[in-house]
Amino acid sequence: MQEKSVLILGAGLMQKPAILSAKNLGCHTFVIDANPNAEAVPYADDFRQIDLKDREEILRYATELRQNAGLAGIFTAGTDFSASVSYAAEKLSLPSHSFEAALNASIKDRMRSCFKKAGVPSPEFYTVSKNNVSPQKLSFITQTLGFPCVVKPVDNMGSRGCRMIRSEKEVVPAVNAALENSRSESAIIESYMDGPEYSIDAIVYNGTVTITGFADRHIFFPPYFIETGHTMPTALADESKKLELIRCFARGIHALGLTTGAAKADIKYTEKGAEIGEIAARLSGGYMSGWTYPYSSGCNLTEQALLIAVGEEPSYLLQNRFPLPVKDCPFELFILPSENVSAERAWISIPGIIKAVDGLDGAGKISGIKNVFPRPVKAGDRIDFPRNNVQKCGNVISLNSDYELSVSQAEKACSKILIRLEPNDPETDAFLSGASDPEEEGFPPAAFSAFKDISRLCIPAVIPENTSVLSNASQELLKALDSPERDWNYLTALETARRFDLLVPVHPQLDGLKFWSALLKGGIQGAIYVSDSI
Repeated sequence: MQEKSVLILGAGLMQKPAILSAKNLGCHTFVIDANPNAEAVPYADDFRQIDLKDREEILRYATELRQNAGLAGIFTAGTDFSASVSYAAEKLSLPSHSFEAALNASIKDRMRSCFKKAGVPSPEFYTVSKNNVSPQKLSFITQTLGFPCVVKPVDNMGSRGCRMIRSEKEVVPAVNAALENSRSESAIIESYMDGPEYSIDAIVYNGTVTITGFADRHIFFPPYFIETGHTMPTALADESKKLELIRCFARGIHALGLTTGAAKADIKYTEKGAEIGEIAARLSGGYMSGWTYPYSSGCNLTEQALLIAVGEEPSYLLQNRFPLPVKDCPFELFILPSENVSAERAWISIPGIIKAVDGLDGAGKISGIKNVFPRPVKAGDRIDFPRNNVQKCGNVISLNSDYELSVSQAEKACSKILIRLEPNDPETDAFLSGASDPEEEGFPPAAFSAFKDISRLCIPAVIPENTSVLSNASQELLKALDSPERDWNYLTALETARRFDLLVPVHPQLDGLKFWSALLKGGIQGAIYVSDSI
């Protein structure tokens, strides 16, 4: 390929593969972001500070590059600004989805309307806005949809402002939070889809759709939807269900009008069959398109999508894909399969102020671990139990030929990482006490279900200083600890107690009830916090 220039929207970690892939293709990279200190800025050939929401400024800059630097394409991955890409690309006759199609894939009520018009399975929904919402309207909507239902901003990503509504008392605060997280102050309320969830990436090119990643998503902690990780490829063994999910995705792509470039779906298999959560007009973030899929398939997906964006043929994709036997579909369907398994897992924290982050080096030394990506959190920062996917503390990625082994390696790496909290913090104390806002009943959760039985367990009044906490546990308590249940640190309660004995052999005398209650509620962080707070 002759040297071309490409404009890449975003300079965060999720856009780093795009910048490096473009450079590997021999492209000159012009990169924009509102944050001049974004992680991937140093990898750009040229950087300019531009807000990705400012379509007119992006168009002005792209026009300048088209005239003076031979701009051949505009690209993004892992951002919610695919419409900004299409706006400028369409004006300059560069390859991309149309601007209208990108808007359809960016604004959730437009998306749902397209699906409904085309008969594509997706949840029933209603749109509300800050200037058009009332208790009477909300009551009508929730009575029509029933509980649980879901509210989400029409124009945000990372699950910010998105949550389940389980009862009448949760309606108003949940809707208000969604509206506050929407750039347009609009939200949709939709029926809840119950079933396993999947992420699917695809490339749309010359009337074909090629599936380039089919992953299991692991979602926890209602009423919020926190993705603790994904595993590529899916463990779903039922080929007919896989093909149904893929066909539903392809019909959704057609309904939105996407024709040239990437598309990604969050999709579930419910009792009604395949139902689309949403489709974006870009490659996925969350480490899927840039890390786990290339690891598992051997295909640099970002590079193939970039080739389309600069008007070249995605030759690797075309030469290595296989046709799929799907009938009654608006596209020819293909798949570029994954031969190995890559698992991404997140580590999170209970509420508090960070004292230290330990174990990152040890996590990276676990067999099969390819990457350890800590978020930019540091000593002195206040953190919370996540209510969206931006509030997680970091991620690890593994690679192995075996599904279960790849998953266990990723989880083992996460379990090595400990965020130690400053002692005597009111927010940490409130969490460990089991306090819960009535509008978020049951949230944040306990690390172990035995926490609810703490008052009925035989617990020693005192744990003497510098002694093993397990050696002081009653047989009844040991039985409660000896459960296969694992917490968000991927440890059992018994493993957590052993970890405390290993990490804190020297400790003051501990109140037995307070210590074991903290361990069962807050995992290893809670146990160490109680010891540190004396």
